[in-house]
This record gives sequence, C-alpha cells and structure tokens, in this order.
Amino acid sequence: MNANPSASPDADHLSPEGKPLLVVGTLVAAQGLAGELRILPRSDFPERFTQPGPRWLLDRQGTPRAVELLGGRQLPGKSLFAVRLAGINSRDAAEALIHQEFLVDASQRPKLAPGEFHLLDLVGLQVRLLDAAAPASSPGAPIGRVVDLIHGGNDLLAVELAPGRRVLIPFVVAIVPLVNLQEGWIGLTPPPGLLEL
Repeated sequence: MNANPSASPDADHLSPEGKPLLVVGTLVAAQGLAGELRILPRSDFPERFTQPGPRWLLDRQGTPRAVELLGGRQLPGKSLFAVRLAGINSRDAAEALIHQEFLVDASQRPKLAPGEFHLLDLVGLQVRLLDAAAPASSPGAPIGRVVDLIHGGNDLLAVELAPGRRVLIPFVVAIVPLVNLQEGWIGLTPPPGLLEL
C-alpha cells in the first residue's frame, strides 16, 4: 500500500483573498517561554513545519489569518514539531493560539507517483468488510465511514460505525488491504474483536 500522509486534495478553507488552504496540523501547546508552539502534524512532510514562509492559522470562528513561519524543528523522540511564528514572542501569546489549526497553501500539496495517495484522502470514505480469504473479491455493504485520521507513531483511522460510536482502525495492509479512492471506499479485514472495541 503506497500511502503518503498529507492534506486533502480539496481545499479545507479559503484565505481572505480566496486562496485555497489545507489544514496540516493543530497547535497543541506552548513550547518554553519565548513564544514557540508545539504542532501535532497531520502531514508527513516536515518541511511544512520547518521551512520559513507564509502559513495560516484557523481560529474557532473558522476565520483563517496569515502568519509567517520563521522556522521549526521536530522534537526529539516525539511526533510533534516546535515552531516559531512572527510576532509571537511570549508564552502568553503562544498559549492564546492553542487549539488553532495550522494551514498551508493548497498549491503546495506534494505530487504523488501513480498508485499513491494522500492519507487524509481517506477521510469521508465508506468502510466495507472484505472476505479475509479473498480480499480482492466484491466488498460487502458499508459498515461505516472514515471521519478522522490520528497521525502519530502509527496512523489510525477513526471510523464511525453508528452515530456516536467510533472505533480506531490501524492503517496497515493486514487490516486495510484495499483503498478504492475512485469509488469512495476502503476495505477492511479486521481481526476478531477490533470492531467491538
């Protein structure tokens, strides 16, 4: 399976100037006292968090605002990045931005080789059960929908099986052997008990 985690192909939001933007992370905490912030990435492209340039923040009202990324680094042993934004020079200023989304210009979406896909392309797809003995055979009826991606050491798909009932599915070939983006579904061969958690 050739997954390449990144942002969705369709713009998540538009800048005030109408530029398509993609969410690639969430600001989760202040880092130190000088205004750095920790970002939980939703992308496997570290340059989005380390290379200086224009970015956007999305507040709870859903209004993107432009910011300048001055630089960043991955925190040792963690899937988090510490970033410095222009004009954010104190812990208080950094803490005021916690829980905001971190966005990039949609035109910066990396190109993929044939047969690859961006992992966040899976959000919104139907989830179907496959016959474990013959996973390439016709899939069964939909059992749920991918509603989120939890990106960290291991990628997990949050699947809503029924309103208010979600399970986390490890995104590995043994459990998710088929991804059919064109038809809008993924196929599962879950081990016993996985969908009952």
